[in-house]
Amino acid sequence: MHRTRSKTHEAGAVGRTDRQLKEHENDAYGLRAKLPEPTVCPDCGATYRSGRWTWTAAPADAHRTACPACRRIKDRVPAGVVTIEGEFAAAHREEIENLVRNVEEREKRDHALKRIIAIEEEGQALLVSTTDGKLARAIADALHSAYQGELDYKFTERENVFRAHWSR
Repeated sequence: MHRTRSKTHEAGAVGRTDRQLKEHENDAYGLRAKLPEPTVCPDCGATYRSGRWTWTAAPADAHRTACPACRRIKDRVPAGVVTIEGEFAAAHREEIENLVRNVEEREKRDHALKRIIAIEEEGQALLVSTTDGKLARAIADALHSAYQGELDYKFTERENVFRAHWSR
């Protein structure tokens, strides 16, 4: 099912909202200035061209610097966290992990900075940390679409992190 937001709803309005501007300004891993082009990440091989990171090949003489996703992974500082709980989740853990990885692969194909940092157990819960809040949202929505259950999410400005909680 495809969700469409009203044009009058702040998240559906054209242009950036105040929250999106704050996310960008407060993101320590965001770029403060344009990088020299082309730039390649020595860790993952992503290339910075035309103001965005992609999976295109870079020439041998390209400038080298770590991309924001690799820096987040190295520092273990997520932009998104999905908490997965419940008896159903525990009984179908492998299936759920496969779904999570499939969503990551689909998103990462076109958006080089959307990656999973880790999938970890914390008590009875499974925590999925991501380099991008929109990836966490896509994972949470995919879980809800595939298995229903209860889904809550919020963005915390203080931490600059998107958090989702899914249970069934």
